[in-house]
Amino acid sequence: MYRRYLKPLIDFLIALLAYFFLLPVFLLIALLLFIANRDNPFFLQLRPGKNGKLFRIIKFKTMNDRRDSSGELLPDAERLTAIGRIVRKTSLDEIPQLINVLKGDMSLIGPRPLLPEYLKLYTPHQQKRHNVRPGITGWAQVNGRNAISWSKKLELDVWYVEHISFWLDVKIVWLTFLKVLRSEGINTANMATTEPFNGSN
Repeated sequence: MYRRYLKPLIDFLIALLAYFFLLPVFLLIALLLFIANRDNPFFLQLRPGKNGKLFRIIKFKTMNDRRDSSGELLPDAERLTAIGRIVRKTSLDEIPQLINVLKGDMSLIGPRPLLPEYLKLYTPHQQKRHNVRPGITGWAQVNGRNAISWSKKLELDVWYVEHISFWLDVKIVWLTFLKVLRSEGINTANMATTEPFNGSN
């Protein structure tokens, strides 16, 4: 009952209210990132959703497109702007994903949508993470986020899929709030973004 009917309804209503409540913040961040990046303040990328169906995720773009003399993009840490670092540290870069929730591509809570190229690397058990809509936050995010291994992260994703309930989602919302306040687990050591998944890490 909750998983099939109430969860999608709750997602839509909360995302709609949050979007209008956060609209001034949304516009301010978009303006500041536009100035810092000297370009589009939004990051759009294809990600697999429920049943592996691809959708275009939208986030705030926290890194610019600076390149070296060979035309290659500089390392992530060097392209992360000052305002981008603040936006990422406070998890405000996730705000635009409320649009994905309103469109039905995502849920507020669920396994994070990863890269399409990872689909072929998952074990059959890990593939279960795609039995539900991906989320803005999830069980893996409140249990280590980028500070834990990929195998542990995917294990936590599948555990969530197999144990979805209203009270579990409430718990995740509360733990997410605490994690954001403490800025815990945002990046792995010495990296602006987490290391890529290769099927074994």
